[in-house]
Amino acid sequence: MALSLPANPDLEHLRRDARRLQRAVRSQQPEALGHVARHHPEGAPEEPATFALSDAQLVVARSIGFASWPRLRAYLHAADSLSRDPEALDPGPVGEGGVEAEIASAVGALACLTYTSHDEPARWARAAELLDRDPSLVRRDVFVAAVAGDAEALRSHVTADPGAMTGEGGPFRWPPLLYVVYSRVPQADAVGSARVLLDAGADPDSGYLWQGLPTAFTALTGVFGEGEQGPGRQPRHPQWRALAELLLDRGADPNDRQTLYNRMFNRDDSHLELLLAHGLGRPSSEVWARRTGEPAETVEEMIARQVGWARDHGFTDRLTLLVEHGLVGHRAGDPAPGDVVRDGVPVTGSFHGPAADIHRAASPQAVREAAAAGADVDARQDGRTALHRAALLGDVELVTALLEAGADPTLVDAQHGTTPYRWALWARNEAAAEVLRHARATTRHTQGASGDEG
Repeated sequence: MALSLPANPDLEHLRRDARRLQRAVRSQQPEALGHVARHHPEGAPEEPATFALSDAQLVVARSIGFASWPRLRAYLHAADSLSRDPEALDPGPVGEGGVEAEIASAVGALACLTYTSHDEPARWARAAELLDRDPSLVRRDVFVAAVAGDAEALRSHVTADPGAMTGEGGPFRWPPLLYVVYSRVPQADAVGSARVLLDAGADPDSGYLWQGLPTAFTALTGVFGEGEQGPGRQPRHPQWRALAELLLDRGADPNDRQTLYNRMFNRDDSHLELLLAHGLGRPSSEVWARRTGEPAETVEEMIARQVGWARDHGFTDRLTLLVEHGLVGHRAGDPAPGDVVRDGVPVTGSFHGPAADIHRAASPQAVREAAAAGADVDARQDGRTALHRAALLGDVELVTALLEAGADPTLVDAQHGTTPYRWALWARNEAAAEVLRHARATTRHTQGASGDEG
């Protein structure tokens, strides 16, 4: 079972959860009894009044993926030194009269992807501005040199202090390698900088536990980028392929769970092709499982997540790729009615019949097929339309195909009450926003509407 801890997990908080569960079971609350029945190896207690705290702790541990309470406790102890909360560590804006240390810290924080709501191009532009204002910072601060991708400055730091290449510091308490690969400012020589650091002893599996969660954000994660906020706010590194190949050649584990999660939302499979070529899906170093004492998810669970997402969203090319590498079998599940099956493996769902689902159409051609089969192009999933999702991803071809199929660009989502155009603007996907702005204006003109809301 994959681990599913809350953000910034705290042992004392989990102890309180166990005590609350114990009291609820002893008072025979149905929800608590059902929870114990699902997660305790012996099921619900025959005598709820004697339900022990140790049993409640076992249930709490098993409900979030640990085999026992001691295993959970050991993980939290190991994770304590590996955990970072970029939002809490962010030093915030620096004033015009800021001292050098404050400016260096601000540059490091502003330049890097943090996987928080702060991520956006304006921060990276501000970091670049601070660097341009004082280029000598790279010679005085190794973490600024890493952010700037200044290989020459990093060599100087290596000569002066070889230990600086592996030491943690800067605003996020990262080693220099992470500042190179998570940086999104223009860099002088990102690949050369990473090579200098690796030659000096940097760990290709460098990483941290984001808010203490069990899936490590590694150097590869920073290179491949993207994620839930879309490629406009969390883009891949401009030199992602060369950096990824360098890290993988130096021994980085290709079974990078966070990379696979971050990149699974977009239909581009270039990351998957590269990782598969370096052993994705086969047992590898599992270095982060050794560091924390627990795998965030097994290799089988990791692949099953990819297969499930691809099947649910119609990513047929991705499924075909996984089939070709022998990673889709029983983990893909039984074929659904109408599935295309290759070598006994379900590859893609049918778009035919009244239940055709536009949310399974992940390519322009699939959108056209789904619409022709009778799919409701404005159907909602999790409160949003397929057009909202395409706008978030900045997929102009998919946006265009949905509009041509009749998707309404004026519809608002259930959570934020905004149109796909506003989603594209928020996600900093300018090309998709322009297509949607024009489509929205055309639709409103046709409907006789006015205004600029949503």
